[in-house]
Amino acid sequence: MKLPFDDFPVMLAPMAGFTDMTYRALCREQGCDFTFTEMVSAKGLCYGGKSAELLETAPIERPCGIQLFGREPDIMADMARRICGEHNGAAALIDINMGCPAPKITGNGEGSALMKEPLQAARVIEAVARASSLPVSVKFRKGWDSASENYLDFARMAESAGAAMVTLHGRTREQMYSGAADWDAIAAVKAALTIPVIGNGDIVDAPSALAMKARTGCDGIMIGRGALGFPFIFPEIKAALKGTPYAPPSNRQRLDLAIRHIQGIVAHKGPHAVVEMRKHIAYYVRGMKGASAFRANATRAETAEEMIDMIRRFADEAGE
Repeated sequence: MKLPFDDFPVMLAPMAGFTDMTYRALCREQGCDFTFTEMVSAKGLCYGGKSAELLETAPIERPCGIQLFGREPDIMADMARRICGEHNGAAALIDINMGCPAPKITGNGEGSALMKEPLQAARVIEAVARASSLPVSVKFRKGWDSASENYLDFARMAESAGAAMVTLHGRTREQMYSGAADWDAIAAVKAALTIPVIGNGDIVDAPSALAMKARTGCDGIMIGRGALGFPFIFPEIKAALKGTPYAPPSNRQRLDLAIRHIQGIVAHKGPHAVVEMRKHIAYYVRGMKGASAFRANATRAETAEEMIDMIRRFADEAGE
């Protein structure tokens, strides 16, 4: 089954609570090749509630990937079938999350906890692959902990179970997001599989993107925390891959994009969404003079207008 991209895609990782529709659209606008929804609970989708809201996508990102998580093969298959029917055209790929380290996810035997149950994980992948008319991919980690780094066997299992692509985050669940990502693990998976392998972990700029590609031979890269507050990472990396010049954004350009982010998220979710922007603002001002004091003030903003006014004043002080 053909994947929805060619060459060497530079993707935005699905990050719960951060990569909502508004932010994904900004990243695509900057040159990101492919996006995924925040992870969607198959069980939540099955039984109703707010999970369905996470399936909404922006026109600029279509077709994109929809990421599902769950451990019940039947429910996962049913929801994959539903997505293929109801989101035909908007979705081009169903990604199964088997890498999330959050305790509230792993505590239910989902996300990266499935790496401790490869037979159950295989049943889930097989069920989704049979039910889906779209390609299916799997995102996972090196293993649960340093004593059980089963990523290579897990990758082979995913391919045999019907995955058309895998993404490896080069850390164990035990590491969460600390320590260095193991790119050699990504290289080993790439050497072992015939399907595309996407590398994830510690890509923070163009040099690290080029280094991962060279070291692992991966078929594409997925950027997570390196993209937070800095969608400009995508044109930077794309230029480096092509060998073309790139001019980094000024502080004002970065802050102008933060304002557009606020306006977009409030338009999409309502005035209360300004609260969600507080965590994003900390990333937008990274490295700028006076960022620490600004963050402290911005987290107290009650309205979008108040936060935007703060940003504009800070932009005048931060200069270019």
